Amino acid sequence: MRIIVLGAGLIGVASAWYLAESGHEVTVIDREAEPAQETSFANGGQISTSHAEPWANPAAPGKILKWLGREDAPLLWRWRADAAQWAWGLRFLGQCTAANTRANIIAILALALDSRARLRALRHELGLHYDELERGILHVYTDEREMAAAIPQAALMREFGCERVVKSADECLAIEPALRGSATPILGGTYTAGDESGDACLFTLRLAERCAARGVGFRFGKGIAGLEVAGGRIHGMRLSDGECLQADAYVVALGSYSPLLLKSVGLRIPVYPAKGYSITIPLGEDSVAPSVSLTDDAAKLVFSRLGGRLRVAGTAEFNGWDTSINPVRCAAIVRRTFELFPGLGARGDIAYWAGLRPATPGNVPLLGATRFPNLFLNTGHGTLGWTMACGSGRLLADLVDGRAPAIDPAPYAI
Repeated sequence: MRIIVLGAGLIGVASAWYLAESGHEVTVIDREAEPAQETSFANGGQISTSHAEPWANPAAPGKILKWLGREDAPLLWRWRADAAQWAWGLRFLGQCTAANTRANIIAILALALDSRARLRALRHELGLHYDELERGILHVYTDEREMAAAIPQAALMREFGCERVVKSADECLAIEPALRGSATPILGGTYTAGDESGDACLFTLRLAERCAARGVGFRFGKGIAGLEVAGGRIHGMRLSDGECLQADAYVVALGSYSPLLLKSVGLRIPVYPAKGYSITIPLGEDSVAPSVSLTDDAAKLVFSRLGGRLRVAGTAEFNGWDTSINPVRCAAIVRRTFELFPGLGARGDIAYWAGLRPATPGNVPLLGATRFPNLFLNTGHGTLGWTMACGSGRLLADLVDGRAPAIDPAPYAI
């Protein structure tokens, strides 16, 4: 089939790869000048099956109330005259029950584990390098209640295949010695040895090169104006310059912008942008920086060593499609980073970034067919796009081809 993939971020390029591998003629459309220039550009760098617990959990409403009014809060909800935001928020609260949290963890974990295995296979097959490190992910706690809550969550994840193991404070410091200088005591943590880290943008660029070598066409600098319907199917897609493109099937992988496009054909999906921030710190020879990828539960930040850089990312700001950088939130990330790692060195050359993560209320992505038989979605991955990319691309290709996928697709159905 001739298939058009809308979006050249990590999810779109992974989709293109697996569709081309299945023998399809694939074209990828993106408004930017090259792949991975928006959400995939400067994320936290973690391939983290151990982050399967969704934002929506029984403890979330209390935390959000506690953080209201704090400009530097890990999760900042800015009320807007936006019906989509209010509807998403109500759905989010509905997902905060213990039963829904458990079901969502199981669904997220199934896709994340499958994806991690496919990433390893793809890296081996293609010889890809993207500042990858296979040193696991250490999740550290500085609050006793949060540490206590992590123990049953880790047990649940082990039950469903994630090797997340509880560690004492001393064991955490042995895994990552750079934490010994932390101004805030580390009370303990969990460690997932099979998790990884790497530069998602660099991976996407490398994979796009391999896609092009395989015959995938890329059209950059092309804004997408809308979809056209005829006879109960998608008949074509209009570009912002007026050109109309036609194919046998269409895949929407536009991240947070997916719901805006889908409204043009009467489809509404529960995806809303959660703005995340990152800082990138160049490291010198004397920098005391972590080499194991870390998650700081208290500040909701992740740390990944990317060659000679340290990437720190996290927090969530619900403020529509705004991508401006808030200096207060950036300052909070810098402050926490140097609190944990005071030996990093100078602060003068830090690069700041903000991007929109496409979040569903339960953090379970949307994958598969819509009511239009030739229109497919691959979106809504929230903070786990890098973690789920390869598995999502393969699952999407299986569903397009009508093959039985390796994992149950039902939890991700639209």
